[in-house]
Amino acid sequence: MLRIAVDIGGTFTDLVAIDDGRQVYRSKSLTTPDDLSRAIQDCLGIAGIDVAGAEFFVHGSTVTINAVLERKGARTGLITTKGFRDVYEIGRGNRPEGYNLFFKRPVPLVSRDLRLEVVERLYATGEVLTPLEEKSAAATIAALKAAGVESVAVCLLHSYANPAHERRLGELLHEQFPEAYVSLSHEILREFREYERTSTTVLNAYVGPLVSRYLAALEKMLAAAGFRGTFRVMQSNGGVMSAETAKKMPVTMMESGPVAGVIAAAQIGESLDCRQIISFDMGGTTAKASLIKDFHPEVTSSYYVGGYVSGHPMMLPVVDIVEVGNGGGSIAWIDAAGGVKVGPQSAGAAPGPACYGRGGSEPTVTDANLILGRIDPEYFLGSGIRLQPEKAAQAIVDKIGKPLGLGLEEAALGILTIANFNMSLAVRAVSVEKGYDPRDCVLVPSGGGGPLHAGAIARELSVPRIVIPPMPAHFSALGMLLADLKHDYVQTFIRELSETNGAEIAAAFAALEKSASETLGEEGAAPRQIALRRFLDMRYRGQEYTVPVPVTEDLRTLKDFGAIRARFDQLHQQHYGHSAPNEPVMMVNLRLTALGRSGDRLALSAAFRDDDKGERGKRKVTFDDAHRGVVCPIYLRSGLKPGDRLVGPAVIEEMGATILLYPGDKMQVEPHGHLAIDVGS
Repeated sequence: MLRIAVDIGGTFTDLVAIDDGRQVYRSKSLTTPDDLSRAIQDCLGIAGIDVAGAEFFVHGSTVTINAVLERKGARTGLITTKGFRDVYEIGRGNRPEGYNLFFKRPVPLVSRDLRLEVVERLYATGEVLTPLEEKSAAATIAALKAAGVESVAVCLLHSYANPAHERRLGELLHEQFPEAYVSLSHEILREFREYERTSTTVLNAYVGPLVSRYLAALEKMLAAAGFRGTFRVMQSNGGVMSAETAKKMPVTMMESGPVAGVIAAAQIGESLDCRQIISFDMGGTTAKASLIKDFHPEVTSSYYVGGYVSGHPMMLPVVDIVEVGNGGGSIAWIDAAGGVKVGPQSAGAAPGPACYGRGGSEPTVTDANLILGRIDPEYFLGSGIRLQPEKAAQAIVDKIGKPLGLGLEEAALGILTIANFNMSLAVRAVSVEKGYDPRDCVLVPSGGGGPLHAGAIARELSVPRIVIPPMPAHFSALGMLLADLKHDYVQTFIRELSETNGAEIAAAFAALEKSASETLGEEGAAPRQIALRRFLDMRYRGQEYTVPVPVTEDLRTLKDFGAIRARFDQLHQQHYGHSAPNEPVMMVNLRLTALGRSGDRLALSAAFRDDDKGERGKRKVTFDDAHRGVVCPIYLRSGLKPGDRLVGPAVIEEMGATILLYPGDKMQVEPHGHLAIDVGS
């Protein structure tokens, strides 16, 4: 039986499938923005597999985040407590760009005329101050219905402590406005911070109808093709979920594609016993970096869709990824001051880079790599597309070379130098800026461009070792096959640590654990596959933000919090460089991560099989000197066996990716098929 994963990116759609005999199928096609399912069908056809014979299909895409960034979501209304309709627009008082005279605050996804109020009020403890006035609620629902909204977000004050009023509003919406998509904040997030909770609920409602229709159409397409297996959707937290859960909580799909590669990189680290991994994924549109420590990706609950400066806060766990607008299709251009810039504009899949010959006329990173001999025009995507060097040369000369008085190779090398520096900033952000020394890390590149640019980025940041996994161009899709079912739960629970006991905390966790076990059970996880990880969000008294502290003790019998307190002090010291062991400590939230283990940990070691052998010629490649190329041997990766060694300069090619060994680099093939490169000085 087949297990299939499909990752839809901004430029390419990738497919990986593994059968019972560990035979691996893979394919790559250009993404079709007008109808994403067409790209999936193209990949299935190229791979020569029949989805009717599959038992498992997992999918990740950029549909959700693109709907927000392009503001193409549903017409959405917001219902909140009387007097609080403007919390969503007021937001926080911070000013991310203090010296930008033209700075503008984020534009709400719900206009003020569609933000309506109901009469009700709760205390922060959850006790009722003013009962829900159903006449007021009915009038509000009628007004939104008359305004033609497609989706409704409900976020009442303090509903994280007592969801009774929100539940009743949900019932009234179902009765009076059944065609509307409804998001209730307590079902999305049971944590305090009113603005962030409102924003998260609105995001869910805004993309809900679009994602629901998309997933329903995909299910219909699969069913028509005879698929009768299990359908899963990738989440931003690094796990997968059922399609039904995804329709209810599409906000959890914001970064569903990129995080899968991080999950696969974490398993690489575990198999090689590398404790600090930097995952670097370079696709056609963007490059992403993430830190993996002790085999677990860094996770954050402070995520902004569209960036911190002008984006929308989403207070749900997301694998901590730093993204820059540089990829293979990123366009090089000259600004008003005469400086060369690369990205964030991208040629995308249509028309694509100039060398694709599909009508593109702007120079891109892929065009520059082609001109400098780093990629083979006859073997791009494993001969999937024949590149046209003459069109790449014309674009670079016309748009960069002539205006700046540079030769073709000089202009191309300049484009790559700037792109590599831009991408190194993302790697720096997840390592240096978080207190980790890149010299203690291993770089794991993936995506179509990751292995090609990894050497330059490693040199920029003094990373000593690069590990190229099998199938790097399909790595995110492969990561989806390895991901566990995963759900995150949070409940605000404010207490002084000295004024509570283990039994009280255990009782509060029990409700979250019951909900988690039920959800995982509905999604097909057996009891033996379920693993629950508990955390306490803690802070020193008087602080604003918290540190999640893992709890492994049996809370039901716990009487001494000394070990948990010491763990918090240690984590605070690690994160912020100081701690205060004598200061009082508070708990703020209970946090639960629920996993349904997939048990599939063998795909990475058996994922690459091919019969190609040997060196396939030589080619002149330009590295650091535009006036002097180096004649390099060209190898097919499939001809390299465990134990083989190479010394750079050299080029290693495989389907969808090219690996560049700089002069002085030393490469060895590891037993699992990974290429370990010791970076030359």
